[in-house]
Amino acid sequence: MKRCEWVKLNEPLYVEYHDKEWGIPVYDDQHLFEMLCLEGAQAGLSWWTILQKREGYRVAFDQFDASKIILYTEDKLQELRQDSRIVRNKLKIASVVTNAQAFLRIQEKHGSFSEYIWGFVDHQPIINEWSSIADVPATTEISDRMSKQLKKDGFKFVGSTICYSFMQATGMVNDHIVGCICRSEGSVNEN
Repeated sequence: MKRCEWVKLNEPLYVEYHDKEWGIPVYDDQHLFEMLCLEGAQAGLSWWTILQKREGYRVAFDQFDASKIILYTEDKLQELRQDSRIVRNKLKIASVVTNAQAFLRIQEKHGSFSEYIWGFVDHQPIINEWSSIADVPATTEISDRMSKQLKKDGFKFVGSTICYSFMQATGMVNDHIVGCICRSEGSVNEN
């Protein structure tokens, strides 16, 4: 069985993420918010590092409940900076609070974050036809536009590369290479 070349085949957690999550459309606001925050945490690191810490992030950040996160005090942020379950970068931790505030404003303005974010791809997943991981771009015109708008709307750690990774992770873009066992998967992740 062939999988995308980036998957660590000897790591069940990585295989499960690739097979059951990456590239599958997600429309749930809270899960989209979680993935945006996790992709931001990845900046300068590997996705494998963040994937291994994902459960720790969920506990540390109240399951990515934005309405709880916006209430974090300086004491809570200091506590998070000491939490070994997450990447203890002061700016990345603070960005989750900033992003929670922006996320709630977007929900109020657009009815849902999903409606807003999926608008960048006209509410339809982009299905690419890459033969090799080497063909997959790090950014696109759409991720550039998304990054610019997210920043304008108050989000942090949302550069174009992060936005493109987010699009891949949430199925806005399907970049499973041609021949990958997940290539024909078209199911929707309700989470």
